[in-house]
Amino acid sequence: MNYIDLLFKFFKFGVVGFSGVFVDFGITYLLKEKIKVQKYFSNAIGFIAAASTNYYLNRVWTFQSANSHIVVEYGKFVLISIIGLAINTFIIWRLTVRKKLNFYISKAFAVVVVTIWNFVLNFLYTF
Repeated sequence: MNYIDLLFKFFKFGVVGFSGVFVDFGITYLLKEKIKVQKYFSNAIGFIAAASTNYYLNRVWTFQSANSHIVVEYGKFVLISIIGLAINTFIIWRLTVRKKLNFYISKAFAVVVVTIWNFVLNFLYTF
């Protein structure tokens, strides 16, 4: 694969990830602000919901996977996402508790870091 193809895949991954931001932030906001669920639990639910929609869109559009072992492929994607969730949560905690930044600004920064993490590992190990 040449660099142009790789860059195009990263762009597509980014577009899918951007759509996941709406799922992630929307669910997090709904749970945290409206239903009053604990903020880190709300964050985890939003993150996993976005990871699931992102898996489907990346499988079909970004990587055009024809792997018939969808459960294994999804499992790898989710495992990478769960590790990403740990990184995400740590960054949010670090920035909100230690640096006193706004929760959503911290979350936005965490999303950028974890998007790069997810792309690299999914490119190498999942699809």
